[in-house]
Amino acid sequence: MASGVNRKISAASARAHTRKSKQSSFRLPSGMFKKILVVLLVGFLAWAYQAIQSPAPKICGSLDGPPVTASRIKLSDGRHLAYKEHGVPKDRAKYKIVFVHGFDSCRHDAIVATSLSPEIIEDLGIYIVSFDRPGYGESDPNPKRTVKSIPMDIEELADQLGLGSKFYVIGFSMGGQIIWGCLKYIPHRLAGATLLAPVTNYWWPSFPSNLSKEAYYELLLQDQWTLRVAHYTPWLTYWWNSQKWFPASSIAALNDAIFSRQDKELMPKFSNKKDYMAQIRQQGEFESIHRDLMVGYGSWEFDPMDLKNPFPNNEGSVSVHLWHGDEDLIVPVSLQRYIAQRLPWVQYHELPGAGHFFPLADGMADAIIKALLSVEK
Repeated sequence: MASGVNRKISAASARAHTRKSKQSSFRLPSGMFKKILVVLLVGFLAWAYQAIQSPAPKICGSLDGPPVTASRIKLSDGRHLAYKEHGVPKDRAKYKIVFVHGFDSCRHDAIVATSLSPEIIEDLGIYIVSFDRPGYGESDPNPKRTVKSIPMDIEELADQLGLGSKFYVIGFSMGGQIIWGCLKYIPHRLAGATLLAPVTNYWWPSFPSNLSKEAYYELLLQDQWTLRVAHYTPWLTYWWNSQKWFPASSIAALNDAIFSRQDKELMPKFSNKKDYMAQIRQQGEFESIHRDLMVGYGSWEFDPMDLKNPFPNNEGSVSVHLWHGDEDLIVPVSLQRYIAQRLPWVQYHELPGAGHFFPLADGMADAIIKALLSVEK
């Protein structure tokens, strides 16, 4: 009887011992779990680092880059700037104008030059030069681009083309924002300036916080995030705009929701853009549209609303004009109204029913030019 009990106890002990052996066989060696975590973390960081690295730009004229087809100048820092001339020849021009294109565009998108009536061009003797901003079209990228650098490029372009001691500047959309830099850094070279639907930076200090927030939240949610990334974490701009998990810039994607009624009516006037669309980002998206976002919505060296009138001696002649449509869904009109209140020396033109692309509307280019040049023809 006792031996039977012993046998039962021994069998139970054996089974328990077997279970313990099986359980203990799944234990990781000491410190292995931490090592696995470290490996996973390192792998994730390596992936993240690769994900935020932008590809090297394909420089025009380089071995693996697009060919050079445009007229170009060589800047003092060695970069090339591509340009296109419009209107009458320089040697018989009375008015010389530099046009600055907008976001995701190039020298061919000189919307004032291409929409201006031939009569105005000839009668007034108008010469316009448009250029590819750095990284766009056939202009070399500028990894050191700042709010100041493009006005300096414009001044150098004017000097190399022989535009004289003073010239006019016109900028559209993101190019309009650049005109603020011209008024800050090269006012002594300007005969006048026009900003057409200029992009505003929601983080300019002079904007009342409630006004800038209200305007900011009028944007599509995907654009709010795109601008937030460009402002607060610019090193994530490439990743955010190239990842597929969340929608990025609606403007870069040409989302129909950002266009007003008038914008949609004017779309046929972009029909020729298909002929050069591939050229716009041909050197890479990072040094063109992504760099635009980082500079345009980054921390600026100055606040445009602190600028003084660069033409104080031109009594009776307003030399700076700002035009904006009150139905612009890309750049909220409320911010332009505030800027106009803060800068009484800027002549503000608000267009009822107009969207972002109003300069393409019939007769608008003529009106814009005549206002800038203070002529009645």
